[in-house]
Parts: sequence; C-alpha cells; structure tokens
Amino acid sequence: MLSARSLFQEILDNDESFRLFCSIAASGESQGGWENGRIAALVPPSERELAPKITRHGADEDKHGRIFNALMKKRGLEPVEIPPETDYTMLLEKYGIGLAHEKLKDDQPLTVQDIVTYLAHSRVTEQRASEQMELLRKHFSDDPDIGRAVRMISNDEDNHLAYCHEELLRFAYAGHGRAIQRTLRESALAEIRVYRDVSLAVMDHMGRILGWPRAKAATLAAGIHAVYAYDRLVGWRRMVALRMPERRDALSGPAQAAPEFA
Repeated sequence: MLSARSLFQEILDNDESFRLFCSIAASGESQGGWENGRIAALVPPSERELAPKITRHGADEDKHGRIFNALMKKRGLEPVEIPPETDYTMLLEKYGIGLAHEKLKDDQPLTVQDIVTYLAHSRVTEQRASEQMELLRKHFSDDPDIGRAVRMISNDEDNHLAYCHEELLRFAYAGHGRAIQRTLRESALAEIRVYRDVSLAVMDHMGRILGWPRAKAATLAAGIHAVYAYDRLVGWRRMVALRMPERRDALSGPAQAAPEFA
C-alpha cells in the first residue's frame, strides 16, 4: 500500500535518494538562515527588540542545515547540487514572495512594512514546515538514524510558527491588520503553487533514482495535484488565520545546540 511512511522509508533506505532529500532540505534551511541573519542586521530602529528573535530564527535554520549535512556524512555521503526546479526558497522569491535578496544584500535599513512582509511570509512557510515535520515525527520519531533530528527540527519549526503568530498579532493590534491579511493571502496562494511544483519535481527525480513504475509515479503526481486543488479551494485559509499561540515568546534566548549532529 502506498503511504507517506512507505514512501519516505523507500527514500530513506536508498543512499542516492536520501542524499538528494537531505541536500534539498539542507540548502533550503541554510538559505533561510542567511535571510534571517540579514533581516536581523537590517531591522529598523523602531523594531530593534525583534532583532534577537530574528537572529534566533536564523540560527535555528542554520542548525537544521548542519543537521541534514551531518545525516549525510554519517552515511558517508556528500551533498549533491540540487536541481533548480526543486529550490523552494528561490522559487518563492521568483514569485515575489517575501523580501527580495537584492534588498537583503543592501545595507539600507528595512522598513516596518518590510518586517510585516517578512513575518507574513514566514507565517505561511513555517505552517508548511511545521506540518511536514509533524508528519515525519509521527512516523519516524523513534527511528534510530533520524529520530533525534526529526524531533529537534519539528520542535523548532513549531516554535517558529508560534513566534510568527505572536508577532503578527502584535503588529495587527498596532494598526497593520489590513496589510497583514493581504500579504498573508498573497503569500499563501503563491506558496501552494510553488509547493505543488517543487513536490512534482522532487518526486520526478526520486522516481528516476528509485526506478518507480509509471503507474506509481502517476499516482503520486495525482495525489500532489489533489493536495494543490484542496489548498487552492479552502486549505489556504489555515495559512492565513492568526491566533495567540500556547507557546509564548518562543524564540527568546539562544538557539538550542545540536552537538550530536554537527
């Protein structure tokens, strides 16, 4: 029977597919670390209290990138250059979601609206990350090879999502509610399209590595399209709702170290 667990187990058991999976994940996390680091450095004076939390967010992302690289190293594998069609972060930027890298490479301070845009984009992408890691934690939390990594990253992603909710609500109460809702909706609709395209590309590469029969590949592609159709119709709403999280001040303090991985 084709299931999320059996699919990922197949990817996990093959060195080449595992290397591609970890390389894609490590690249995205490292890119997120750089972006958050630049945003923290360019926070406008009126929002300097946010800088340590943004720095912590970036440090967590960097840590996740090191963890995925360490998982490869543990199996004697080297990272592989990722196909551009699987680069989730860069494709989001291509669609104009989040802050442009050209702006982040500059030394001009960001505006408050830039910070709102960053938080709204992060709220959407962290929703996806939290859900993906929750799925892996459900099936692989006790796995001897990746269980510790899955639990640690999943907990961090939940913290990131909580932080985005709390800070966006603070900005909403300060009068930015309309801009937040508009940016959240735009980000969510773009994200579900990019997620579909990246998922199709990743499954195509995995299928060729693992020699999937045409019927299996078609079934997986149909499932990805079905998820997109649901998200496009109603699922996007879960990505734009805001509520005060149970985890308050989730990104206070330094990032949790991961010496067992990196």
